[in-house]
Amino acid sequence: MSAASLRAAVRALSLGAALGVLAALVGCQTPGSPEGPGALPPSGQAVLPDSAEEGEERRRARIRLELGASYYQQGKYAVALEELRQALLIDSSYALAYGVLGLVYMDMGERARAEESFQRGLRIAPADSDLNNNYGWFLCQGGRHRESLEYFQRALRNPLYPTPAKPLHNAGLCAQRMGDEKAAEAYFLRAFQVQPSDPVAMFNLGLINLKRRDVDRARFYAQRLLGSFEPTAEVLWLALRVERLAGNADALASLSSQLRRRFPESREAQMLASGNFSD
Repeated sequence: MSAASLRAAVRALSLGAALGVLAALVGCQTPGSPEGPGALPPSGQAVLPDSAEEGEERRRARIRLELGASYYQQGKYAVALEELRQALLIDSSYALAYGVLGLVYMDMGERARAEESFQRGLRIAPADSDLNNNYGWFLCQGGRHRESLEYFQRALRNPLYPTPAKPLHNAGLCAQRMGDEKAAEAYFLRAFQVQPSDPVAMFNLGLINLKRRDVDRARFYAQRLLGSFEPTAEVLWLALRVERLAGNADALASLSSQLRRRFPESREAQMLASGNFSD
């Protein structure tokens, strides 16, 4: 997994969570990396719902936030920061704006500012599931794995939270980083149960079962990914290793050909060429 693909995936997932849109892998949802795919709304599309009860101040701040989120989506961090700052000048109690500001700073590598932004948002809205999920991912990225799990659990406390798979698969990723494969599998299974289309859970459950040499289960998740989403190099690599383990020469040849044709410069294509199937 490349650092660049992970950063892009995290940006998509986190921004989708923060703005209340489904970030998943996602028909138009496409796995961006083994750890997390994501789809964002098209540039310029409104990402926050209008409310008949929304005051004028919040409406103006929301418009700025939408602009900032769109620029962030495009990787234009300086402009995104300015729009988000303007949103908070208009409405300093706008927790969601602090949450998106934290995402921008996180992507820029300014961790102290990111943490301050997330914490300010959580002081205003401590029970907000998206804020807790995104702050948990921030902590996980910084190596504070056990602490991150607490925030993922907080995100799940709201029974009306529409996307519980996100904190569940994020918790699974962090448990993996802690070396707790059993806990990681439990989180991924829960994510898959609440959202059977969750690509992060499927990919990682496929990997876990491949490592166990459980061909049937590994194939189930790999084939479900291939049948649901436009494949990435990582997903093709998972699937072809499953078929290699199964001794299915025809499927192995077909998947290998797809990988070489579609992603000739990928790390996975290079490992295939060298016969290195261990990763």
